[in-house]
Amino acid sequence: MADRERIYLSSPHMSGLEQQYITEAFDSNWVAPLGKNVDSFEEEIASYVGIAGAVALSSGTAAIHLALILLDISRDDIVFCSSLTFIASANPILYQSATPVFIDSEPDSWNMSPVALEQALTEYAAKGKKPKAVIIVNLYGQSADYDRLKAICDAYEVPIVEDAAESLGATYKQQMSGTLGKFGIFSFNGNKIITTSGGGMLVSEDLSLLEKARFYATQARDQAKHYQHSQLGYNYRLSNILAGIGRGQLQILNERIVQKRNIFDYYQNELSTIQSIQFMPETSFGKSTRWLTTAWIDPKQSSVSVSDIITHLETYNIESRPVWKPLHLQPLFQECAYYTHQEQDISATLFNQGICLPSDTNMSLQQQEFIVQQLKDIF
Repeated sequence: MADRERIYLSSPHMSGLEQQYITEAFDSNWVAPLGKNVDSFEEEIASYVGIAGAVALSSGTAAIHLALILLDISRDDIVFCSSLTFIASANPILYQSATPVFIDSEPDSWNMSPVALEQALTEYAAKGKKPKAVIIVNLYGQSADYDRLKAICDAYEVPIVEDAAESLGATYKQQMSGTLGKFGIFSFNGNKIITTSGGGMLVSEDLSLLEKARFYATQARDQAKHYQHSQLGYNYRLSNILAGIGRGQLQILNERIVQKRNIFDYYQNELSTIQSIQFMPETSFGKSTRWLTTAWIDPKQSSVSVSDIITHLETYNIESRPVWKPLHLQPLFQECAYYTHQEQDISATLFNQGICLPSDTNMSLQQQEFIVQQLKDIF
């Protein structure tokens, strides 16, 4: 079936609005890093989520790294991190020569378990090794339970870095995702709900720390007529052209959220009679963007496995993937501590039984109908 048009998991979806900002950059010859588009993109993102300020960067990973630098994370410090996530959430911990400790998910949101977090914090505080930060990931477009998680972190005076790379536009009790921690992180990678092809954003209410982030992200250049550097810096700023793409994309973000949620609703409605398919639940405390439609296959209800589904769909040139492989199961982190949810490894269960279905806003209804028919056939 290789001659069939490829249906992607989540591909870039241009609106046509991006071109005017790219053209302005070319017409002004401002194609080097920084410029009007960068400044405006920062202001527009900050305004959209309702926060004091933002710094446009080359990736979400760079944003997490700078957040850890600003929190003075260094060698042998402890940083807690969600386990069920992409490795970019935790790699910056290693950049700072710190030690990650991974926290399981809870079944209601698939995000960080308050139960597991509290156990970990209690044990590490008792050992005199309180973490310097907790990185909480908002998985697949849905916010974690921040009231419970923040209360635990506040009790131990540990700051939160909110990895909202997958959840731009989601809400938690009417508050925008990315604004609930000391720092918030967004990603504009090619597969995200809006894209700059590659890019990210660091947001915070603390403007003085964001100014330091700009300093570190531009090679930590001192105030001098010549090139002088007293501190280690990074080449982390977003280009003016890519920021122009982001400005055009941001204008249609709400439309994309509606499309993503409609895609999820169609899957859920059409597959509701298949008992073995259980979709990622939407919590009562927030509204998900449904960046990716994800589900888990109950092995007690069916002998069909996630691998079976992925293989079957691929024969029709349809892209699907397993849920993230938890970081505590990654070879890179095999020596790291891990705390489960009530003695259940929720993250591992979701990885073994979870699937991400095509959630591409470029996908036609006819294509989605075809995918649903293939799923019905295999079950």
